[in-house]
Amino acid sequence: MSLTDLSAVRQDLAKAHGLPNAHYVDQGVFDEEKQAVLFANWSSIGVAAQVPEPGDARPLTFLGVPLLLLRDTSGVVRVFQNTCRHRGMILVDEPRKIEGAIRCPYHSWCYSTAGKLVSTPHVGGPGQNTHPEIDRTTLGLIEIRSHIWMDVVFVNIDGTAPAFEDDHADVIARWAEFDKPIYHGGADSQFNLSVATNWKLAVENYCESYHLPWVHPGLNSYSRLEDHYNIEAPGHYAGQGTLVYRQMAGEDGAAFDDFADLSDKWDTAAEYIALFPNTLLGVHRDHTFAIVLTPEGLDKTVEQIHLYYTTPETPDAARTKNTQLWKEVFKEDVFVVEGMQRGRHGPAFDGGKFSPAMDGPTHVFHDWVASQVERHRAAPHAAE
Repeated sequence: MSLTDLSAVRQDLAKAHGLPNAHYVDQGVFDEEKQAVLFANWSSIGVAAQVPEPGDARPLTFLGVPLLLLRDTSGVVRVFQNTCRHRGMILVDEPRKIEGAIRCPYHSWCYSTAGKLVSTPHVGGPGQNTHPEIDRTTLGLIEIRSHIWMDVVFVNIDGTAPAFEDDHADVIARWAEFDKPIYHGGADSQFNLSVATNWKLAVENYCESYHLPWVHPGLNSYSRLEDHYNIEAPGHYAGQGTLVYRQMAGEDGAAFDDFADLSDKWDTAAEYIALFPNTLLGVHRDHTFAIVLTPEGLDKTVEQIHLYYTTPETPDAARTKNTQLWKEVFKEDVFVVEGMQRGRHGPAFDGGKFSPAMDGPTHVFHDWVASQVERHRAAPHAAE
C-alpha cells in the first residue's frame, strides 16, 4: 500500500479537498483506517437494548473481531472477545439467554457472565478438573473496553483512547438535557439497511443538510434548508440542527410524551450529530434515535437504526408512523451514498471541493479521519 497524501484534506475549509479516492476503494487503506480510526477510538457496535435482561448474550463481529455483547447477572452490560481462552473456540454462535455459565462447546470450559473462568472439566486428566499449571484467575474472558451513552454500546478495541467521558465531554455537555432514561421502542422501532458504500460516506451524508431539497423533498417541505444550522466540533463530532422540528402524532391523534424539564430551545429544535467515528445520533423533544454503522467491507456498510422514547409505553400508531417516517428518510439517502461510492472509482476525482458555506461539518469529519491516519503513521509501530 502506498501512503495517501492527506495534505489537501488538512487545509482550511475554503482551500481543502476531500479524502483521496483510495480511502474509499483501496483495501490497504481500508485496513489502515481499521486500526487508525475504528480500533483506536470509541466505535459503536450495537445498543444495550439488544441485551435487555440479565443473561442475554448477542455475538457480534466488528471488522473481523468476534465480540460478545452480554448483560451479566448483576445487570451490567459487558463486551468480551467471543473466544475461549483454551483453544480459541467461538463461545456463542447466536443470540441467546445464558443459563448458568457460558460454556465452550469444544471442551466445556465455563465462564461466568462476568467473564471469570469457573470450570475446567478434565483439565488435569480424566476426572481431574484442576491442574497446578492452569490458573483460572488469569484465564478469564478478555473484556473489551466499553462504555454506554444514549444506550449505544461503544468499544475501544485497542485500549488506547482517552476515557469516553473525557474524549466526548463536549457532546455530553451539549446534550446534557437528554441525560435521562430512554426506552427502546421495541421490535417495530428498529431496522437495518445494508448499503453498498464505504462507511465514511454514510457519515459524510448525515453531517450536512445541503442535500435536503433534492434528496428529501418531503422533509424539506416543512424543515427547509434555510431552517437548518451547521454543528462543528473539530476533533470530535459534526452535524446539523433544525429550528422547526414538528412533533408527530398517530392517525388517532396520540403523540409521544416530551422529555421533562427541557429548555425552550427544544420546543422547535432538533439536532443530528455524527459522533466520530461511526455513530449517528438524533435528539428531539419527544424521541431520540441512534444509528450504528457497521463496516462489513471496503464498500459495504450495515446501518443499524434504533428509535427511543421518553416512556416505556408509547402510542402504537404514533410509534409505527414514526418508524416508517424515519425509514423513508434514511432509504432516500441510499442512492446518494452508493452513487458516491461508485463515483470514487473515477481516477481523476481529487476528493472534491467543499462549499465554504454548506460543507463545514463534512470537512470536519474528513480532517478528523486524516488526523487519525497521520497519528497512526507517526506511531512507532507504523514502521514495523
